Parts: sequence; C-alpha cells; structure tokens
Amino acid sequence: MLLPMRLESIAFHLGPIPVHWYGLILGTGALVGLLLAIWEGKRFGLSADFFLDLMLYGVPSAIIGARLYYVLFKWDYYSKHPGEIVQIWNGGIAIYGALIGAFVCGFFYFRSKGYTFMRIVDICVPSLLAGQMIGRWGNFVNQEAYGGEVTGTYLSNELHLPAFIVRQMYVVDASGAGAYHHPTFLYESLWSLVGLVILFILRRQKFMRVGEMFFSYLIWYSIGRFFIEALRTDSLAFKGPDWLASLINGLWTPMKWMFGEQGALDPAYGNVRSSQLLALLLVIASIVAIIVRRAMNPDRTRYLDPLERSESAVTTSADASVAEAPAAAVRPIEETAPDADPADTQEERKPANESPSDRRQDRDPD
Repeated sequence: MLLPMRLESIAFHLGPIPVHWYGLILGTGALVGLLLAIWEGKRFGLSADFFLDLMLYGVPSAIIGARLYYVLFKWDYYSKHPGEIVQIWNGGIAIYGALIGAFVCGFFYFRSKGYTFMRIVDICVPSLLAGQMIGRWGNFVNQEAYGGEVTGTYLSNELHLPAFIVRQMYVVDASGAGAYHHPTFLYESLWSLVGLVILFILRRQKFMRVGEMFFSYLIWYSIGRFFIEALRTDSLAFKGPDWLASLINGLWTPMKWMFGEQGALDPAYGNVRSSQLLALLLVIASIVAIIVRRAMNPDRTRYLDPLERSESAVTTSADASVAEAPAAAVRPIEETAPDADPADTQEERKPANESPSDRRQDRDPD
C-alpha cells in the first residue's frame, strides 16, 4: 500500500517571496505556446515580436477572464471573502473564462495589426491547447480539479499510473478523512496532447479553410471536457430544468462502463454543470459554422494561403517607418549649395566640350 505523500505547492523562495509550482507550470505552458506560435508564424511572415506583444496582452487578459468566470459562479463565497479573489496561486480559475479573455484581447490586437481574427487565431490554437495540456499539471500539484473517489488499486493496477501521481491523488478533506480520486487533470492533459497532434496534421492539409483550425480546436477540446467534467467534484454548476440535466446525464452514460459513477454534485448547488453545457453548445455551434461557411462561400481562403494585411494597416505602418527614419534617409537625393544659382548649376552639369550648336539640337530635336 502506497503511503500518502502530498507534493509541496511551493517550489522555492526568493527571499521572503514564495514561488509556487502552480505559477511556474502556468508560465511554462505560456512559454511553450509562444514558441509554437513563433515557429508556425514564420511560415506566414509574422515576426517573433508580433507574438511576444500578443502574449504580453493576452496572458493577463486570459488570467483575468479565467478568474472572473470562476468568481462569478462562486460569488456567494467570494462576496464574503473579497480578499481571496486575487489569490489565483491557490487555484480557482476556469479554462473557458481564460479562452474568453484571450479571444477578446486577440480580436482587438489582430485588428490593430491589420489581420482578421480567424487568420491569426488559426495559427494560435495549437499554442492554446499546448498551454492547457501543461497547465493542468498545476491542478495536480494543488490537489484540485480532481474526480470522484476511487481506490488506490484502480489507479495503480488498472490505469497503471506512476506512484507519484497515485500518491498525489490521495486527498485529505477538512475533517481529516482521506481518499483516492480520479486524476481528471491527467485525463484532460492527455486528451489535449492527442488533440495537439491532430491539429499539427490538420494544418498541413490543403482542404482546411480559414477558421476551421479554430473550430476543430473547439470541437476536440469541448468533447473531452464534456465527458471529463462529469467526473469532477468541484464543478461550477447552476440550477437548470430537469430535462436539460437528464439530457446531459444521458449523453455521458456511455462512459460509465469505463469510469464508473459521475463525480458528486450537490443538488442544492445545481444540477447542470456549466462547463458541460458550454462544451455541448460549442461542439454544435462549431460543426454548424463549418458547414454553413463552406456552403455560403465555397472559395473561402485556405489556411495555407499567404497571409495578407489590410491596406490601412500597411499604410499606417509605412508612414510610421518614414516618420521614425533618420533625417538623412528622407533627404532629397540631389542637393545644391545654399548660395548657388540654379541656372549656373545646370550649366555646370553639361559636358565641357559641348558646342552651342549641340545645345540648340538638344533644345530643338528633329
């Protein structure tokens, strides 16, 4: 029997400042996503600075969106503990909130650079999935976002998980009682890894139209999130109609033979998991969008087509370059001395051995 041994959430200290594993893992995910975007962006003539600026604006927007999404669904608690709203190092962020924050920021950033949203977001979605794949390990260290109770034997002998994961999945509650739980962080991380490989393959296919990488990402991630979310015991939920709860539970039923019962959800808190409903809606909306866009515009730009900027953005960029250029770079090519007579200057440019008759012929051609 494995002895429970919880990993420390603090990696090290910088003087009096604790550095949490959660932040390091999220930072690693952001860095890997940035490198993937720069790598793919080179094929379309995008500079590394373009993505560095995007990360500078996008990461804070994603974190803020993720936290606000989570806090809004937990407002009964945070309204009484407002000082904890900013404590993201203790967990409590929502992936869908992060996506909303990142996409809103990206929309305005891409437009300011003269690119359409879909063209650039297609390039970036593998980076998003890579970040999510790595970021889920932050939940592992914090012992959060786990699933319902299981046995240690199930984790070790049936799922064949390494010992350090099994140990971390032994969670002790406030009363001191402990139990093993589904490693839902691992399920989602592996699902994202497979999705990342699929996106790498899809973006090299000639049939992919602009926007379809984005919709493929939404479809893949949302399918996995729909089924994995049902195992969790900390889901954000709301009280919805019984028919909706029955529909969602019915769709999840085929997974029961592999994972057993769904994670506990307090009926007083809600009967519909918000992430499941949103995942279902995103899958349907993305499939419809692909079909409708292909039907309405069969000649739509493909993913592999050259990247173009709007004329206004190109003009603005060119004007900015001229404005910033050194004075010598924009000076007229030919200059005359300040006191020189233009007529004298023209005479000096004529050959010294030119006769008056030659000059008349130049002025009066045949």
